[in-house]
Amino acid sequence: MSDATEDIPEVDYVEGTGIPIRGNDIDTDQIIPARFMKVVTFDGLGEFAFFDVRFDDEDNQKDHPMNEERFQDANVMVVNSNFGCGSSREHAPQALMRWGIDAIIGESFAEIFAGNCLALGIPTVTADHETINALQQWVDDNPEKEIEVDVAAETVRYGGNEANVSVDDAQRQALVEGIWDTTALMKANRNAIEETAEGLPYLDQTRSDVEADD
Repeated sequence: MSDATEDIPEVDYVEGTGIPIRGNDIDTDQIIPARFMKVVTFDGLGEFAFFDVRFDDEDNQKDHPMNEERFQDANVMVVNSNFGCGSSREHAPQALMRWGIDAIIGESFAEIFAGNCLALGIPTVTADHETINALQQWVDDNPEKEIEVDVAAETVRYGGNEANVSVDDAQRQALVEGIWDTTALMKANRNAIEETAEGLPYLDQTRSDVEADD
């Protein structure tokens, strides 16, 4: 049987430049408006991330960090409290990932949003308001400098500073051990799943009932 984690990368560390997205209670409808969810695949969603707060009705750009040239290569987003609240649309983290985001640092996250991020291998790490406010200001002042997110050690390093952050224990284990992609895990363990299913008596009874009906 193949190694269950052979195709799932460990995500114990992320580094890159940052982008500050300020504001509490930014919901998933802001992150990806509902009209852009009518897609067969998630490909191309990145260009629609935060669309309604980035563009007016005539598609003219508004003042928003994601429209600024200095943040175009950013992959670490720094947000405030209750980020990703609202409806549980998985398109929200999909859009952020396809825009280029690999990790999100914030004061707090909606539980389902954080779970959807985990399914994509995107860490959602938390820190207090003062730490986030200082980091957002540093990113604003230093858009070209890198942030280091150490998921395993639960620290964030930037500009000679090191801040302690928190990572949910289950999320941290899944990311660090490379077991965050449940779909890939199921595929890799298909034989074991089938063997277990064959040994369950109630599944055998279901098969017998179906065969009898036929």
